[in-house]
Amino acid sequence: MDALVLRRGESSPTLVDRPRPEPAPGEALLRILRVGVDGTDHEVLTGAHGAFPAGDDEMVLGHEAVGVVADPNGTDWATGDVVAPTVRRPPPGGTNDFFERGEPDMAPTDATVECGIDGADGFMAEYVAVPGEFLVEVPPELAAVGFLVEPLSVAEKALDHAFAARSAFDWDPEAALVLGNGSLGLLTIAILDEFDRLYCLGRRDRPDPSIDLVEALGATYVDSRETPVPDIPTVHEPMDLVYEATGYAPHALQSVRALAPNGVAALLGVPEDHREAVDVGEWHREVVLGNRAVVGSVNAGPEHFRTAVDSLAELDESFLEQFVTTVAPVDDFEAAFATDEDVVKTAVEFGSL
Repeated sequence: MDALVLRRGESSPTLVDRPRPEPAPGEALLRILRVGVDGTDHEVLTGAHGAFPAGDDEMVLGHEAVGVVADPNGTDWATGDVVAPTVRRPPPGGTNDFFERGEPDMAPTDATVECGIDGADGFMAEYVAVPGEFLVEVPPELAAVGFLVEPLSVAEKALDHAFAARSAFDWDPEAALVLGNGSLGLLTIAILDEFDRLYCLGRRDRPDPSIDLVEALGATYVDSRETPVPDIPTVHEPMDLVYEATGYAPHALQSVRALAPNGVAALLGVPEDHREAVDVGEWHREVVLGNRAVVGSVNAGPEHFRTAVDSLAELDESFLEQFVTTVAPVDDFEAAFATDEDVVKTAVEFGSL
C-alpha cells in the first residue's frame, strides 16, 4: 500500500510502499479517504516538534484523518462505517489512568504517544489499523470533510476549558479575539456563535483568502503589524476571550493585556524557545486584579471529537468550499504540503466512498 513517511535526517515526506497492516484483536482496519495537513505536520517535518516511534527511522505522517471501516475485525464497528480516528495512544509501556478514564488529552507528554506526531505512526496511508475505542463515527455525507473533525476537536476542547474557567460566576461574554488566521484560527471563528463580536489577528496583506474568510464569517481582521495585541483594547475593545493559535511565545503574555476584566485567554500554540524582558509584576497584577484566567490546552478527548462532528455538520457549505483549498491525490502529495499564501487548508486523498 502507499504511505507517506518522514525519514530520519530528512525534512520532506517520502511516498513508500508498505505492507497492508493486519489488525490485532480489538483493532479495526480502515481504508483511509483523506488526511489533512496543518502547521503541526510542518513542525514535525522540520524537527521542531515530535519524535519518531521508538527504534524506528521513519514515521507515517498525518493526524487529521477520515476513513471507512474495511474490516471490523470483531469490534463494534461495521464494514462501511465512516470514522475519524483520535490521535493519542498509550505509551509503549502500556495503558495508564488517563486512558482508562477516557481522558487521553489530559495525559502528560510522557504518558502518551501521538499518531503521526510523537512516537507513533500516523494515518497517511491507504490502510491503518486502529483500536475500536479510538474511532468516532462520522456521517457519510461528511466523509469528504471528515478530516476536519480532528482540528475542530482541538478548538472544542480549548473553548470548553476556557468556559469552564469562568463557570464559577455569571459570565456573559460578547467579544472574542482569535490570534492567528491559519486553518485552526479560521475553524475556531466559524464555531464561535455565542459571541456578538469577533476579531482575528494575522500578518497577511490583502488580497488574501484567509482574510476573505475572516470577513465572510462576520469577523474583523486585525493586522498585527498595525495593531499589536496589547493595543487591541484601545483600538477596538477589551476582549472577553482571547484564543491563541499562533505558537508565537510573546502572545502568551500579551493575551492578558487584551483581556477585559473577568476574561480568559486560551493558549494552544506550541512555541519555540523565546527570551524577552517583561514586567512580570504588571502581568501578575492584571491577572489577579482583573479576575482574568489563562488556560493551556492540547489535543482533545473522545467527547470533544464527537462534539466536533456535530459542529462540522453545522458549518456552512460555502465556507467549507472556500476553506479547503487543495485536495491532492497521493501521487501528487507535494501540493498538499505547499505553504503558498493562497493556500488555506489542504489534504492528501487516498480514496473515496
